[in-house]
Amino acid sequence: MITDVDVLRLLAHPLRRRIEDELRRGPVNATSLAQALGESTGLTSYHLRQLAKHGLIEEVPEMAQGKQRWWRAVPGDRRYPAYTEQTDDMRAASAEMTRNNLAELVELYDAYERQAPGLGAWADAFLFSRATIRVDLTLLREFFEDYIRLVQRYGGTDDIGDDRKTVLLRLFGFPEL
Repeated sequence: MITDVDVLRLLAHPLRRRIEDELRRGPVNATSLAQALGESTGLTSYHLRQLAKHGLIEEVPEMAQGKQRWWRAVPGDRRYPAYTEQTDDMRAASAEMTRNNLAELVELYDAYERQAPGLGAWADAFLFSRATIRVDLTLLREFFEDYIRLVQRYGGTDDIGDDRKTVLLRLFGFPEL
């Protein structure tokens, strides 16, 4: 459970979100990350150290070469307290992170839509469901835990050389007002 507002602010930062995306593809060092993101090595090095300071990434010592440090993501279920248990600062950081994630999602979908004609059968991988459920808070929490278990069940392998692709999943729900 993430209860440190500084960690929420850290995760809300747009460049750090891009760094997390690169780390999802495999280990990086400040130089390779800078090249991939079009940023300076000093800037990527700083952000990597901040992510490591809070335990979100870790060094890969077996890949180190001289002063060059390699980093990988620390797997985990990153959750934060329920809205009613958050401080005002946590709510602000959480809201900023959510707005950034939703804006990123729109950009990712736009890119997918532009490239879909060249994806062959993978163009059919766009899954969309618009659903409404009527539940109490206990059932809603149970639904979410079931969703997390499904993500963990299907997302836990990194076999190389097969025909699998990374598929981005996003779930959000909120009460109708």
